[in-house]
Amino acid sequence: MTHLEELQKKDEYYMRRALDEALAALRENEIPVGAVIVCRDRIVARAHNLTETLTDVTAHAEMQAITAAAGGLGGKYLTECTLYVTVEPCVMCAGAIGWAQIRRVVYGCDDPKRGFRRFAPQALHPRATVTAGVLEDECRQLMQQFFQSKR
Repeated sequence: MTHLEELQKKDEYYMRRALDEALAALRENEIPVGAVIVCRDRIVARAHNLTETLTDVTAHAEMQAITAAAGGLGGKYLTECTLYVTVEPCVMCAGAIGWAQIRRVVYGCDDPKRGFRRFAPQALHPRATVTAGVLEDECRQLMQQFFQSKR
């Protein structure tokens, strides 16, 4: 197996864990976004949206995961970590990802209305890399089903 194939397999594995979190959010009537943070091939944080539960507009999956990872690892900088999230981060989350110095962001589906790539493409750390489209169809379908059920 080539390095690229191995990385793709890992990305899909961890994105499935993020999808598990998104499903937990869905069960709690939250917008189904899930995130995991991985450090040295180990999940150090799992989270999903809690904006309704906490009545807090900042309680996005990525924000919750960053807080948990920093607490668990004992430091505010997550330079050796990868964030997996089911939907492209918003500008707020991209700013936090940048401040945490996360070096790799992997997301499932684009967010054309609120995604950081449209509004703040420079928000991440300058050394950060982005991989988009991992399990894109599953991530998009979950979001579409949620919003269709609300109409």
